[in-house]
Amino acid sequence: MPHGGSVGRTVLVTGAARQLGGRFARHLGRAPEASRVVAVDTRRPASPLRGAEFVRADIRGPDLLGLLVEYGVDTVVHLDVHGTPAAPGAGRAAVKERNVLGTLQLLGACQRLPGLRRVVVRSSTRIYGGSARGPAVFGEDAPPASPASGFTRDLAEIEEYVRGFARRRPDVAVTVLRFADVLSPAAGSFLASYFRLPVLPTVLGYDPRLQVVHEDDALDVLLRAVREEGPGAVPDGTFNVAAAGVLTLSQAARRLGRPTVPVPGRLAPWLGSGLAALRLPGVSAEQLRSLTHGRVVRTDRLREVMGGPLEYTTAETFADFAAAVGAGPLPPEAVSRAVDRLERLVRRG
Repeated sequence: MPHGGSVGRTVLVTGAARQLGGRFARHLGRAPEASRVVAVDTRRPASPLRGAEFVRADIRGPDLLGLLVEYGVDTVVHLDVHGTPAAPGAGRAAVKERNVLGTLQLLGACQRLPGLRRVVVRSSTRIYGGSARGPAVFGEDAPPASPASGFTRDLAEIEEYVRGFARRRPDVAVTVLRFADVLSPAAGSFLASYFRLPVLPTVLGYDPRLQVVHEDDALDVLLRAVREEGPGAVPDGTFNVAAAGVLTLSQAARRLGRPTVPVPGRLAPWLGSGLAALRLPGVSAEQLRSLTHGRVVRTDRLREVMGGPLEYTTAETFADFAAAVGAGPLPPEAVSRAVDRLERLVRRG
């Protein structure tokens, strides 16, 4: 793994117009790990990137290598990998093009970039898929879901491109971070959008286990991955990034005060497609399928590097999210009072 400290380092961050990319660019701009932060996206971020320079650029374009050379970039943090479209109404084809072609073009430019020292790529635990035949807990050595489709297929292709790049540039440290669904009051992840819905559609007969990661913990892990040396630095390799503990979907819904509407499995894809056509965030056929079985991952590799678990557990992450978004129409205390009244009536009867 290359070494050399942080003096004179220039870090390029992709996906700056998204919540996580923008926050990380600002976070890194105030940190000693980089002397210059260049944040790129096709859209201008909604909030100023204090401490970072914004450059409107498309990583799928032919001028990317020139931009990297012009700014003297030696570290690339690729966060522009998402399961939802950047613009409302954009279809699945646009998401795939941005994910797969964007990563391919970016790595192609990185391959020809002299002085490149480190590449960090955002991936997702969704690469493991979720089925009744899958293991109870997925480690980093588990293969991608097969047959993969949708966003899961994007992830498999992206990671294959990353492995090819690492073989061609063994002088560059390459880190892949497979994040569980990122959750915070402002997060734009599928799960965050889903849990903001007033009523949660679920798949009848299934209560999947959920594992998330708090956005603050995601930022901390990304910063450690940019760091080249020192205690807690995340080295090259592939790491699952998820909070300790799990909640079932029903538990999460109760803590958020959201009622659920079970839908027969055969109708779930139709419902997801129909609601997606109405441009409701957090709902699509693929996203509803992902809530059938859920997934839980091992984080031993990351815990060993960091010397312990992430700051927030899954339950604490949900509590923080619930406190910010407010109680739904069925707040837990109201449900508890109703259950108490029902129990008293049953005892009297």
